[in-house]
Amino acid sequence: MKLKFLGGARTVTGSCFYIECNDLNLLVDCGLYQGEDSDEINRAAFEFSPKKIDYIFITHSHMDHSGMLPRIVKEGFSGRIITTPATKDLLEIMLFDSAQVQEHDSSWLTKKAERAGKPPVYPIYTSDDVKNVMPLIDVVPYEKIFHLGHGIKYQFLDAGHILGSGTLEIWFQDKEKEKKIVFSGDIGKKANPIIRDPSAPIEADYIVMESTYGNRQHKPMNESIDELVNAIKITFKKGGNVYIPAFAVGRTQDILYILNNLVKEKRLYRMNVYLDSPLAEEATKVYLAHPECFDEEALKFFQSNDLDSSVKLHFVQTVQESMALNKIKSGIIVIAGSGMCEGGRIRHHLKHNLWRRECSIIFVGFQGKGTLGRKIVDGLKMVNILGEEIAVNAKIYTINGFSAHADQTELLQWLGCFKNSPEVFIVHGEEETAISFGEIVKEKFGFKVNIPVKNEEHIL
Repeated sequence: MKLKFLGGARTVTGSCFYIECNDLNLLVDCGLYQGEDSDEINRAAFEFSPKKIDYIFITHSHMDHSGMLPRIVKEGFSGRIITTPATKDLLEIMLFDSAQVQEHDSSWLTKKAERAGKPPVYPIYTSDDVKNVMPLIDVVPYEKIFHLGHGIKYQFLDAGHILGSGTLEIWFQDKEKEKKIVFSGDIGKKANPIIRDPSAPIEADYIVMESTYGNRQHKPMNESIDELVNAIKITFKKGGNVYIPAFAVGRTQDILYILNNLVKEKRLYRMNVYLDSPLAEEATKVYLAHPECFDEEALKFFQSNDLDSSVKLHFVQTVQESMALNKIKSGIIVIAGSGMCEGGRIRHHLKHNLWRRECSIIFVGFQGKGTLGRKIVDGLKMVNILGEEIAVNAKIYTINGFSAHADQTELLQWLGCFKNSPEVFIVHGEEETAISFGEIVKEKFGFKVNIPVKNEEHIL
């Protein structure tokens, strides 16, 4: 087997791993890059011929793992895309949203370019390209082995990260011996709201493992919830609003679930919560359509249907409705995408409210290098939002206990489930994090560890 690291190598986004094995060409994930210089990277030529790829495995629906699917289909891929049923449903709404954002942005940039006498700007892909992706997707359940032929078989385990997320096991015939490679996908932390805890394989010859939070520990969930309650109460007492940049899939549903529980427990009153993301609304409907992925506590909660113990949830549809929220000066919570503040409606809310001392911004997810969210979290006093310099006067909270990613301890616990001594490739982490986590893995387990760079190739 030849394994090549085309993305997610010493960086957190753009996951893509290329495999040549027994006359088959495979990809595991096909993700967009996010952050600085991402547009240039996403437009660069593929390091392979899309027409020659036979299968693509998608570990979950976040765009940094799946967002390049329409482009690869546009450029000739006609094989099969394999994932879980919940991931397929999420992919449909997320890829269409990604295409619509690109179409809108390219239209705006083209008008700007024309005025400067420059050529037009085209989207990386369009909604029509997304339509061509969906018929190519095959869905498979967790914990069932399927055969591709050519001495290759596979199965997904529940990664416990977001709805439908999977850890992928691939067995391949190597001469007279069968070997196994595991792609962790993004590993969820234990006790995540709604979905089940991650499952871990127990043996492998090779592991390609994420390291997003490989250099830090999350706060315990109860402490994070206490901090959330405190932040909301202080903000409302000051006469401001709470703004939560949240990923439309995963984090938004978790936060809504937690807020509802807090109202049910009478730790918060029935406040007005505005979900200002049509994509998040659609994703929430997909969540409700897949109770087979829920843990026992979430199943009981959703079956209770007690509306009097829920927040007053408002779905914000139109741009006009979103703009009207900025006329409400106090007492509301606004959840809007994108999670790293790189796009979506959260940028407009920040433009109108980041300078207000009585307001609070609560970050509940990872902020990649170069993103607007990262600049705010890192303490910049002025940031550029939609072409305007905005003062950062609002109270900034970073509550990483709500992260859907395993922290360092949980990543090591996941590795500790392996009964043999696999060779480990550390990916999907910022360079310093991946390197430091690799050193810990070597010291703790004695495994052979690699920290691949982009386009690095290994023969397994």
